[in-house]
Amino acid sequence: MNEIFWPEGFVPGFTENFASNEVIVAGLGAVDIWPWLSHAARWPSYYANSANVQLNCAEQLHDGLRFYFETFGFPVEAQCNEYVPPSDDQPGRIAWHGWAGEGETRLDVHHAWLIEDLPGGRVRILTQETQKGKPAAELAVARPNPMINGHQDWLDGLVRAARKTA
Repeated sequence: MNEIFWPEGFVPGFTENFASNEVIVAGLGAVDIWPWLSHAARWPSYYANSANVQLNCAEQLHDGLRFYFETFGFPVEAQCNEYVPPSDDQPGRIAWHGWAGEGETRLDVHHAWLIEDLPGGRVRILTQETQKGKPAAELAVARPNPMINGHQDWLDGLVRAARKTA
């Protein structure tokens, strides 16, 4: 199976927080999942922890696009830094650098997604996020873990939305 590509400074284990969530489901393909993830304006329709997505007139994410959304109580400015639609020979990949706050309240994240078809009519959806800054250190020790639980909600909602239209 494939893995996430990490930019320098955001490698898991060298940041204050890391979250990893994955599902493998039958009956869906990467092409079913992709429109629900690449069109960020759709996120709030299936993931309650995202709101006020603003894409500067773009219909979907693309490499280099700056966008804004709110999640986990943070107003996040973000820039898409990886955008590769799935194809027969490669998995789909979306990633962005997001940031919020300044000084002591600064939070920097790299949030990446990998969507790949597997044998037997299955799809694997992997989302991982590394975070830096004091808010990240606080999230890392919170129990229950808000990042793990929130991202699992995102994955579950993504699969439900895709099943309704597949």
